[in-house]
Amino acid sequence: MTHILIIDDEPGIRRTLASILEDEHYRVFTAEDAVLGIEILEKENISLVFLDVLLPRMGGIEALDTIHKNWPQVEVVMISGHANVDMAVRAVKLGAFDFLEKPLSLDKVLTVCRNALALHKLREENHALKKKVPRDELIGASPEMEKVKALVNQAAISEARILISGENGTGKEVVARTIHRLSPRADKPFVEVNCAAIPETLIESELFGHEKGAFTDASAIRKGRFETASGGTLFLDEIGDMSLAAQTKVLRAIQEQKIERLGGEETINVDVRILAATNKDLERACAEGKFRQDLFFRLNVIPIRLPSLRERKSDIPFLLFHFLEALSPDAVEFEKEALDMLGDYSWPGNVRELKNFAERIAVMYSGGKVGAETAAEFLKKDALSQAPGQAGEQALDETLALKGLLDKDFNTAKEFFEKLYLEFQLFKNHGIISKTAEAIGIYPSNLHAKLKKYKIAIPANKD
Repeated sequence: MTHILIIDDEPGIRRTLASILEDEHYRVFTAEDAVLGIEILEKENISLVFLDVLLPRMGGIEALDTIHKNWPQVEVVMISGHANVDMAVRAVKLGAFDFLEKPLSLDKVLTVCRNALALHKLREENHALKKKVPRDELIGASPEMEKVKALVNQAAISEARILISGENGTGKEVVARTIHRLSPRADKPFVEVNCAAIPETLIESELFGHEKGAFTDASAIRKGRFETASGGTLFLDEIGDMSLAAQTKVLRAIQEQKIERLGGEETINVDVRILAATNKDLERACAEGKFRQDLFFRLNVIPIRLPSLRERKSDIPFLLFHFLEALSPDAVEFEKEALDMLGDYSWPGNVRELKNFAERIAVMYSGGKVGAETAAEFLKKDALSQAPGQAGEQALDETLALKGLLDKDFNTAKEFFEKLYLEFQLFKNHGIISKTAEAIGIYPSNLHAKLKKYKIAIPANKD
């Protein structure tokens, strides 16, 4: 039976809505404010929420944001007797399915309810389908990759912790997702945490969650990544960048499979399989006192080292045509000299750089075979391989389109680039702060501060 939650401070509205929905054979829960509603969301499998805008203790818009962050699969319909266009637009931007004005129309309520639940069902089916179809694959037939594949297949069926190491761009996340997909936990959550992207002051809250009032901005209870991953897999990416203080808390959580939310006293049992990844030499970091040796031993039960692309050059054609097949509707052909040139290139960005190269080819390809000269132009091999003071500087200037930037002092150049970068990302993400922050890996509050610092106006949403 589908579960629906009504959050409204008016008893009459709660009773009327509940009666209408129960007649349609839905199971209905009610709450007089958002705080109580969130407690119900934590306990029950809710599919749809009817949420009033004006509520005591926590406003409806704030509650909508909290629900969207912690229960993104739940559809929310906002209701209000004091609605205006700006409020409705803001609610929809924050993820609301629809906005209903009081007094509520029976037909409108039922129509919106059915449509919201239909979308909810579609999203669940889409999510289930994505689990069945791998998003990424381990591509390559070189001896180095065959060894990795064999190790992944063997390790996936166990519950052992795995430490994946390798240079940036070698595919550590792909390996982690493959392990989860092949494991007995495949139908449970795969939760990724980029340890390098989270400020040290927020890492504990991000991993373990927080209680309401735990700190200034903690207006509601929030589950951490350990809780949301319970039953499934928690992938700690770039764990070598985690602070020693955070490492201590993670070690305890791994050892005991128990956590406590920030500001809370209740011990919460969790069941997570830990996969970790790093581009650093953790053994050396342990010797230098930058990484806890006991945590390293806990994580390094099964080590998987990913070779760089220059260590498996025979895989370059396989990877290139795999990416092009997904990116371009037309078959792209390369001359032998072009493939030889790609094989001779050092690929400092590894598979990620090769994928970027394939994307440029897919966009700019105009037919015929791609020759060595054309491939070199897309790759900018000649420019990037020269001395930094000559063609390397020119390539950077052309690539970034920031003429004169390299003649500025460090702080001026950094601020100039950061401002341009943020303006571009805002435009690319249609001026949506939360979406832009997620895309560039920082918190919305940090993004707001930077926009204020550089006096960047938020562009109008093109949606």
